[in-house]
Amino acid sequence: MPTLEFFFDCGSPWTYLAFHKVEDLCEETGAELSWRPILVGGVFNEVNREVYAARAEPNPLRARYHAKDLEDWARLYGLKIAWPSVFPVNSVKAMRGAIVAQDAGCLPAYARAVFERYWGEDGDISQDDVIAEVAASVGLDAGFLEAIAEPAIKERLRANTDELIRRGGFGSPTLFVDGDDMFFGNDRLPLVRASLERHV
Repeated sequence: MPTLEFFFDCGSPWTYLAFHKVEDLCEETGAELSWRPILVGGVFNEVNREVYAARAEPNPLRARYHAKDLEDWARLYGLKIAWPSVFPVNSVKAMRGAIVAQDAGCLPAYARAVFERYWGEDGDISQDDVIAEVAASVGLDAGFLEAIAEPAIKERLRANTDELIRRGGFGSPTLFVDGDDMFFGNDRLPLVRASLERHV
């Protein structure tokens, strides 16, 4: 059985799209899915700082196409997507929450709720009240905000982020098939499928 690692940050629109397909992809190919929450800002700071330059001086032609591309993919997947009023968002608390949710056995439900709150409903996932409400909606208890502040949780998110950088990743989503076959972006999912089928 091949393994698919999914390194992700809920603040990325392309990750929002890929997230909604990756479980089906693994079910269809018989792959084992490994969720790997990261902080994409930490990745950008280390190995992809040109992202910030592009945001500071966006190319209007590319920006217009970028918006259309997102809408086209969302329509294909049957998803609602709207550019959030807060972007980029500080996703660190939400992604620490993903580690807490992983320990509680509800990471996919939690991540789906975070993605949909941010990309579907324009909720500011940097705010404590928003992520606490999201956490409660998937059954995480009232100690959630205290849990995401624990040093061990912070370190695990940092370790995932550092691992992605060491393995050659530069953004979200990054996917690895059987440890070393790397793919970046929602639009690479057909190639991910092909790789998984070769590794069966």
